[in-house]
Amino acid sequence: MQAENKEKRQMLLRAVAKTVKELRLKTGKSISLISNELNVSKSIWSDVELGKSDIQFSTFWRIAEALEINPEELTAKIKQNLKENISFIE
Repeated sequence: MQAENKEKRQMLLRAVAKTVKELRLKTGKSISLISNELNVSKSIWSDVELGKSDIQFSTFWRIAEALEINPEELTAKIKQNLKENISFIE
C-alpha cells in the first residue's frame, strides 16, 4: 500500500511539473522572473518544474497567480496531464 501511494505521489508531482512548466512557457516568463514574483528561489521553482517538490497549498495558490490562472483551472490542467485517474483513498 505504501509503495502504491508513493508511485501515485510521483505521478501527481510529474503532472504538476509538466503543467507548471507548460504554463510558465506560455506566459513567456523566465524562471528568474517568476521566482522573483513569488519571492522564492530559482532552485525552488526549478524543483517544482522537475517534480522534486511537493508544494504547500499556499504555494500552489501563489504559483497559479504567477501563471495568471486561477487555482481551479490549474488543478483541472494538472488533472488533464495525469496519465490516469488516481486516488489516494481506497
